[in-house]
Amino acid sequence: MVTDIPCGTKGGVMINFGKIEVVNRLHKEFVFETLLNYGVHYDKTWIYDKIHHEINQFCSSHTLQQVYIDVFDQIDEKMKDALQVDCTHYAPGIEIISVRVTKPTIPDSIRRNFEQMEEERTKVLIAIEKQKVAEKEAETMKKMAISEAEKNANVSKILMEQKLLEKDSARRQEEIENAMYLAREKSLADADFYRVIKEAEANRLKLTPEFLQLKFIEAIANNTKIFFGDKIPNMILDQGLLGNFIHEVSRGTAPTAKADI
Repeated sequence: MVTDIPCGTKGGVMINFGKIEVVNRLHKEFVFETLLNYGVHYDKTWIYDKIHHEINQFCSSHTLQQVYIDVFDQIDEKMKDALQVDCTHYAPGIEIISVRVTKPTIPDSIRRNFEQMEEERTKVLIAIEKQKVAEKEAETMKKMAISEAEKNANVSKILMEQKLLEKDSARRQEEIENAMYLAREKSLADADFYRVIKEAEANRLKLTPEFLQLKFIEAIANNTKIFFGDKIPNMILDQGLLGNFIHEVSRGTAPTAKADI
């Protein structure tokens, strides 16, 4: 462990590292050579004395802001690498396992400034985080509003399509009903026409000479008259003449006759 290491920063501010811990190991195959060359206090030469030099080299090339805040988390590794380079070159049996550097002591006035700066920085970070949260909430609300609008639009679209389907169904039903009505009316008209045709054919088939002669006789029979007096009119009923008369009537060529009663 190395204690009380003063150094000056690039800007000329004097600071002091209260404690630096260095963990090292000497490989057994290099024990005799190392002890022969540097004695039993080999670590004082290549570690504890060397650490003062490396810390001052580091501080002189960095500002107080860098040493105290910006790159302080890198000092441990930088010191370990710097010590290991010289040990590997001059005392290869020494292995630097780890280095731990404590926070340096700085003047109180500067420390208060750093604390104030850190406090302001913390406030800024908090404000940034709050802004991020607010932006995230706004984005979430926006997405929710968009989702709600899309849902309403989809509902409106579905309702509109449903109304269109209902109207189309009603139109088709009306078309079917109209087609059924037309078919029914056409069927009735065809039936009436067929009935009239058949009645006409039946009547035409009935107009035979025998049928007309029968009807004529039935008419005479139904219109018999009884005469009273001294003279009774004479009537000669000739079946042949009557048949000829009926045939001419059926052909529409019978002469008109005037009967004297």
